[in-house]
Amino acid sequence: MIQVEPRQFVTGERGERNDEGLARAPSEPARLSEGGQMFANRLQKNLRQLGKWARRDKIECYRLYDADMPEYALAVDIYGDWVHVQEYAAPKSIDPAKAQARLFDALAAIPQTLGVAQERVVVKRRERQAGKKQYERQSSEGKFLEVGEGDVRLLVNLTDYLDTGLFLDHRPMRLRIQKEAAGKRFLNLFCYTATATVHAARGGARSTTSVDLSKTYLDWARRNLSLNGFSDKQRLVHGDVMEWLREDDGQYELIFIDPPTFSNSKRMEGVFDVQRDHVELLDLAMARLAPGGVLYFSNNFRKFELDESVQARYAVEEITGETLDPDFARNPKIHRAWRITVR
Repeated sequence: MIQVEPRQFVTGERGERNDEGLARAPSEPARLSEGGQMFANRLQKNLRQLGKWARRDKIECYRLYDADMPEYALAVDIYGDWVHVQEYAAPKSIDPAKAQARLFDALAAIPQTLGVAQERVVVKRRERQAGKKQYERQSSEGKFLEVGEGDVRLLVNLTDYLDTGLFLDHRPMRLRIQKEAAGKRFLNLFCYTATATVHAARGGARSTTSVDLSKTYLDWARRNLSLNGFSDKQRLVHGDVMEWLREDDGQYELIFIDPPTFSNSKRMEGVFDVQRDHVELLDLAMARLAPGGVLYFSNNFRKFELDESVQARYAVEEITGETLDPDFARNPKIHRAWRITVR
């Protein structure tokens, strides 16, 4: 994580909550720089627009700002009473000193504008990750925060990893899965912390099976399920997804696949590459789809192209536009998603 000096923040006690559900800023805030004030104005504008939507839909975690102004290349995410900030790596053409100054301007504005104590603003630098680096520990604080998404509770960790345990952009997909899960056998591949599985269980799935290569995330998944009172019929499988699919003989009416762009581990032979390997992955998964079932496939590789052979063999509908909530409308390329069924 990026080390930021306390003097870069506006300090003060948390006050009353404002109309957007966050605390009011201190009554006598420190003076911001011109750039910091511009950034604060944008945060306030976004908060007015997104706050009402988030409250109406019982959403505690959402993206407030996503590099809306190019000179402030940050993602600012709300997690209840906490703020998670990711600084996108500046191009080499940008003077590092200037980039750092802008970062500090933004970080001074965030607590003041959102009324959040500096200790509740977590800052990270996000760079292009290779292999499993994005899943490696950034810290070891081990602190989990309980948050709400609709009618489920989930655990996030804002400090220990680059990602928090909850992919905010997949919120509409999780809610869709909950609506469609009643009475169905649900399969979640590359399940991560199994947040989609929690939604499926809440929606009345007959059973769930979640597969991931990481014991750490499966333990997290178990805690997410337990937090919502689900433990009996929820199967968690530690293993390589491709290998597991080749050996599994189950049938599932609802399948969700959200693979990483690349993945490797000591348990895998070679490296999983979503562009190269998605045809085999989808063929293996479709072989497990029960009659009348639906498979949802999504990934966030921006250059991804679905192979024509997949579209020739199955009924494929791209539903990306239906899987973007207002907080990601400014970044429609955050992921792509498809609904796939047997012809």
